[in-house]
Amino acid sequence: MVADTGGNAPVRRRRKEARPQELTAAALALFVEKGFAATRLDEVAARAGVSKGTLYLYFDNKEALFKAVINEGIVPAIDAAEALLADYANDPVGLLRAFLLGWWERIGSTEFGGIPKLMMSEAGNFPEVASYYNDAVIERGLGLLRIAVQRGIDIGVFRPVDPDLIGTLLIAPLIHLTMWRHSFAACCGKGIEPRAYVAAHIDLVLHGLKAQPGRAGDVR
Repeated sequence: MVADTGGNAPVRRRRKEARPQELTAAALALFVEKGFAATRLDEVAARAGVSKGTLYLYFDNKEALFKAVINEGIVPAIDAAEALLADYANDPVGLLRAFLLGWWERIGSTEFGGIPKLMMSEAGNFPEVASYYNDAVIERGLGLLRIAVQRGIDIGVFRPVDPDLIGTLLIAPLIHLTMWRHSFAACCGKGIEPRAYVAAHIDLVLHGLKAQPGRAGDVR
């Protein structure tokens, strides 16, 4: 708030430092609604309530804006998941549960859950953007799942499996749920209750990974 020395009502001014976040929020909404290719920078600026020239003060192009969206919203969720490695050092079951629940709560159930669908549909046309997303999000996330599975195998809680393959299988049903929510859920058939779906998935995979004493090939 800035005082008007002429006796008029105080003039409200937007904080300059707030604008990048306003732009990334507008960009996320439009990327999810329209896709990467169809979103125009002037639309992003208009939704954020600024001029296109203001947008260019912060972002050189649409690719840079997309990277900022990922860095602000999804990368912090990966950082938080990496911090759980120490919290669950001796509890691979709890670690795996925390990873999957955390992904759903911080990404899948939010507006960021629309990003996987966007990437699936447009990665081939924007390889640089896809490569960035793969390195910053997918590989880091899969790496964490592999660690959790390997820890369980090493201490005999999980049966011997391929951690690389299992990591992909663990996240795939949650990706499916987000894609359903951003496509068929809006128009077709009975909806899926997300929390029940996630809970059932976690229960299924933990029982499937559990070592069975006395069964050939299990870790003891």
